[in-house]
Amino acid sequence: MQALTEGAKLRLVICCVTGLASGMPLYILLQLLPAWLRDSGVSLTEIGLFALVGLPYTWKFLWAPLMDRWRLPLGLRRGWMLLAQIGLILSIGFLGYIDPLRGTGAVAVMAVVIAIFSATHDVAIDAYRRELLPDQELGLGNSIHVQAYRISSLVPGSLSLILADLLPWGAVFWITAAFMLVGVGLSLSVSEPERDELQPMNLREAVVAPFLEYLRRRGVGSLVLALTFMVAYKLGDNMATALSTPFYLDLGFSKTEIGLVAKNAALWPAIFGGIAGGLLMLRIGINRALWIFGAIQMASIFGYAYLASVGPVLWLLAAVIGFEYLGVGLGTAAFTAFIARESSKTFAATQFALFTALAALPRSVANATTGVIVEWLGWVEFFILCGLFAVPGMVLLFWVAPWSEDNA
Repeated sequence: MQALTEGAKLRLVICCVTGLASGMPLYILLQLLPAWLRDSGVSLTEIGLFALVGLPYTWKFLWAPLMDRWRLPLGLRRGWMLLAQIGLILSIGFLGYIDPLRGTGAVAVMAVVIAIFSATHDVAIDAYRRELLPDQELGLGNSIHVQAYRISSLVPGSLSLILADLLPWGAVFWITAAFMLVGVGLSLSVSEPERDELQPMNLREAVVAPFLEYLRRRGVGSLVLALTFMVAYKLGDNMATALSTPFYLDLGFSKTEIGLVAKNAALWPAIFGGIAGGLLMLRIGINRALWIFGAIQMASIFGYAYLASVGPVLWLLAAVIGFEYLGVGLGTAAFTAFIARESSKTFAATQFALFTALAALPRSVANATTGVIVEWLGWVEFFILCGLFAVPGMVLLFWVAPWSEDNA
């Protein structure tokens, strides 16, 4: 393997920063916001409904073509990145001024604003990274971006929770928002990447062409199967982790224990699983990885049911979470590779936005029912149900990724 050039090293550092800046707003919505609401006395039903604020992540492909056409003063990519980053800093900081019990609706509105800025930020950063990296660096650069994305969860999922035991929530949100200055520094210091300026002549062509290309290449039947699989494959896993922080609090763990143990037990196995999954796929192929990693992902969900039946045992919390997120890392590695294989090189940006948006759909829609289900069934039965919800995605593998077809 040839040594990396100075330019390649710089591009990989940039990919690390894009991951840190891109991931943190999502983890604020997934981890910090539910903890704040539960700590303030908001019911699980209402917290579960807050999963709907993530819907802008499923809509981002609708306005992605507009961001390819409207150039802001700082540049086509950097301008949108900076605009979204400033919006995120202000909206995250102001969230702490709202009383969650008296102003639950206002919290929901502000959370939607954060999600819109975050989804827009993701589109701009993904486009920037794709234009920045040469073809031979796409795999390594995107891998670094994804792992840095995961590491960013340490801020809202660990540091912010620890600070919440020491400081008012208003200060915690402003401190958390300040970490977005890393992204602002990136936007102001880097230059616009070189790109092909031959843009579509009209908006209709920019929006419609990627979808027509997929239909011509794969057909309607394959499209329906692939899209259904993208929704179903991680449905049970997404539902099981939707209310993880309120679950830990209900079991009796302190916010400091959650910040120090639970979040670290989730982060590092997920990173290891992602890296190991990528290496294993070189040997076994994408199809078989989807089967094996999906089975591990499904089995790990039942560990939560066992933890719920035992109670607040700290070492068991770490073990259950570690196994679950090892499955998350493995499953995500195979699932991301599947999405890449389904996308064409010509329209990868728009098709990736569509497919990743669909992958986020269960997190936003199905997760909204989790609070109601928990209060109806209880935690043990809820996690068993989540494990069963993972079965349809595995069954669809017979059609979308047959074991006998070794597609690398």
